[in-house]
Amino acid sequence: MAMLPIVSALKHHKTTVVLVALEIALTCAIVTNALFLIRDRLAFMHMTTGVADNELVWVRTQTLDLGQEADKDSHAGVVAADLAALRGLPGVESVAMTNALPLGGSYSSTVVYRRPGDKSDSLSNVVEYLGSPGMLRTLGISLSEGRDFQPREYSDYQTFGQKSPPPTAVIVTRSFAQQMWPGEDPLGKPIYLGEQGEHATYVVGVAGHLLNPAINKYQGIDRGMILPVRQVRDNSAYVLRVRPDARASVARAIPGALQQVDPARKIEAHVYTDTIAQYFQGDRAMVWLLLVVIGCLLTLTALGVVGLSSFWVQQRTRTIGIRRAIGATRHDILRYFLAENFLIVSLGIVAGSAGAVGLNLWLMHHYELHRMPLSWLPIGALVLWLLGQLAVLGPALRAAAVPPVVATRSV
Repeated sequence: MAMLPIVSALKHHKTTVVLVALEIALTCAIVTNALFLIRDRLAFMHMTTGVADNELVWVRTQTLDLGQEADKDSHAGVVAADLAALRGLPGVESVAMTNALPLGGSYSSTVVYRRPGDKSDSLSNVVEYLGSPGMLRTLGISLSEGRDFQPREYSDYQTFGQKSPPPTAVIVTRSFAQQMWPGEDPLGKPIYLGEQGEHATYVVGVAGHLLNPAINKYQGIDRGMILPVRQVRDNSAYVLRVRPDARASVARAIPGALQQVDPARKIEAHVYTDTIAQYFQGDRAMVWLLLVVIGCLLTLTALGVVGLSSFWVQQRTRTIGIRRAIGATRHDILRYFLAENFLIVSLGIVAGSAGAVGLNLWLMHHYELHRMPLSWLPIGALVLWLLGQLAVLGPALRAAAVPPVVATRSV
């Protein structure tokens, strides 16, 4: 079909064409970025944690202040009794202590030095996972290189107000190793901890993947390390590896088992998959909000196209009849309106694609968002093209149904 007559006809309705094209451009820019954000959030929500998600239950306890005296020995005794009570629950396979869990929210971080006391050659905001004996097996953390901790490597290290030096062994994540020693084998390499980087700790293992407790621009996704401790005193949690079908029953049984050891405390037990779901609660809400926004924009755009096409069909009824009388078929009339709408939508898509790139750059500057690949622009264009053709189909079919006799009614 020759496009020149269509373009010539559109020139007589410049204002209307520009307004519809701008509506399509705005929709294209927003919908393209919204679809990209939805894909980005869904990929974020489905990241693997690096632990056995479906087999974990965890619990925190908080001692009530009833005026009782607390000391290190009594705490150690309670911890030992707690671990024994938890291991005795039906369905429990292993128990360990830790200060944090992937996507658990609460965490501590530190500065790691490549050379003793050299602040100019350091890596900041490194997440510290503290783990008691059996932590790797309990959480299901897999090592891509190296080994687990040996009994002699566990120490009394604490993350806050520590009086003991850090352990002499550490397991790091693959991401940490790549940033610390790019292109090098990390096993056996030292890192230096402490306020002045005065304590040497040697890498004995590399965890292929272990998400951080919180993912942000400071700590990144999985830049962390695991330190072996005898007990976790700061922000401690018990983690239980259980049969997947026993998670709910074990979580219900935990408070009763621990209160028999020490009733003067608050106990909160959680199924780990619920913790993950809670962490992504805001992301799920954002996905649904974006879907609603996309639906509303596409509906309004479709209504605009339908309204414009219906108006033009009504205006051109006699012209359509004349074209039918001189030999135009219904298929010709249908193709004309589809082609006319395709041109208008294409004009809006061109402007909308540029707007989509600009909107993405603005979002990157003001929020923690990734750059949208240019390959996403055809996706938005395809959605708008399909929407435009479907929206104009009804009015175009009515135009194609206009009989030739209409041309003579006003003669």
